Amino acid sequence: MSARSEDLLELARSRDPADREQLLGGIVSICEDSDIQGRSLDPAVKGLVESIFMALVVEAEHDIRRRLADRLATAAWAPRALVNVLALDDIEVARPIIAASPILQDEDLVRLLVEATIEHQIEVARRPKLSNAVVQAILNGDEPAVLTALASNDSADVSAADMRRLVESSRRIAALRAPLVRHPKLNSDLAGQLYAWVGQSLRSAICSRFSVDPAELDKAIAAAASEAHGNIGADKGAPVVMERDGEQEEMEKRLIDKLSEAGQLRPGYLLRALKERRLSLFEAALARLGGFDATQVRKAVSSADRPELLGLACAAVGIDRGAFPTILAMVRDINHGRPGGGEDGERRAIGAFGPFASDIAASAFRKAVAT
Repeated sequence: MSARSEDLLELARSRDPADREQLLGGIVSICEDSDIQGRSLDPAVKGLVESIFMALVVEAEHDIRRRLADRLATAAWAPRALVNVLALDDIEVARPIIAASPILQDEDLVRLLVEATIEHQIEVARRPKLSNAVVQAILNGDEPAVLTALASNDSADVSAADMRRLVESSRRIAALRAPLVRHPKLNSDLAGQLYAWVGQSLRSAICSRFSVDPAELDKAIAAAASEAHGNIGADKGAPVVMERDGEQEEMEKRLIDKLSEAGQLRPGYLLRALKERRLSLFEAALARLGGFDATQVRKAVSSADRPELLGLACAAVGIDRGAFPTILAMVRDINHGRPGGGEDGERRAIGAFGPFASDIAASAFRKAVAT
């Protein structure tokens, strides 16, 4: 164990991404070994491990976070704060956590349905053995793509009343119909209702599965057609909208809030966001680190000819003068050349890193961005 500890300490001194991944893997192995042997970590050690996990994950590359999420997806010992941060990460990182983590409770899943993107919500709806509380939250959200994922989840705790709501929703959401026809909780009454809205192949599937009266089904179809003629302007199965305006930005803001509350939001996170070409995440992190309004940061990032605004904001949060040219180049690469100003603007921006304290830089930024 002592040799193992020495190896981990050596890795902890390194800033190399490969060494950081080894360090994460080593800590995971220690926790897994303790779990297998039925031993709980000492509370002080557990707190230290959780802190190390959060600190490393905040700065870890995307691929490292994805592999860590795969490994922690079924871990009952995983720190809850870390699991919730990973669940709000990019969907490729979040997917295995949302699908399987025993750490995520109903309240965590409902929070994801409120705070996360449609892609994250779909993964929640696909999670095996969803409780009825989460099912109710999905039904109340009434997002077509999320409802469709729920209809395809045979293991979710869907009641007869919930099935009726899904069948009624299938009248306007065509994508719901096929999974509902195959759903094990579809009964003959609901099948008759569904029959009126589906195509010929699904009608055949309904007839082969249930004992139905063709005459009654014809009446249902005739009634539906008559009602449709009286509602010409109604929605007739419009395409599913997969994204809502600003939902990605809102989710990223909540992720930044969680990191800040955990004391793990540091200036180095700005570089990670830019490496992943996530400009809105960079803006949210910079605003939170500096205590700035989001519109102030957005104005600095999108300025046509005043890159010194971004320089002042970065100086205010502790970015080193030597690192700023890299940050400016990365922002310009992602943001269609903005903030502009060319090489002369870059020199002015570097001049923002004067021999003064960060609070003075922050005050200067707020005044400059207001003009």
